[in-house]
Amino acid sequence: MSGLTDAQQRAWRSLMTAIVVLDGALDRQSQRDGGMPHAYYQALVVLYETQGRHLPMSALAAQLRYSLSRLTHAVASMERSGWLQRSRSTDDRRVQFVELTDAGIRMVRHVSPLQATEVRARAFSRLTAEQVQQLDAITAAIVGGLDDE
Repeated sequence: MSGLTDAQQRAWRSLMTAIVVLDGALDRQSQRDGGMPHAYYQALVVLYETQGRHLPMSALAAQLRYSLSRLTHAVASMERSGWLQRSRSTDDRRVQFVELTDAGIRMVRHVSPLQATEVRARAFSRLTAEQVQQLDAITAAIVGGLDDE
């Protein structure tokens, strides 16, 4: 019926359940400890880890795999919270940059250790070192194939 083997079906459903459950847990943690959705935290982290802590909106959207309209809404909310600020390129006024503010840096530094504790407890505490390596290889292969599209 599904076109997948039984083993593929089990693996697929397990993967989807893990993603949904972990994403929900991380969203609750980000809301509790940072007052923001997990998606906002992810955007802050990308900027935090970027040289100069700023990117064109289109580059940030591409890294997060968000549509530009979805990112624009999120950035507006984070800007109101004081975590980000937007500016126009001096070279091309069509290009809008987003930059992490000092408040955004403090937020990332506050939430990140709590997020790591949550991920460790919910995912990595159940895996051996070898399984972590396998998970890394498996997810890299899946993402690499998706990025080719």
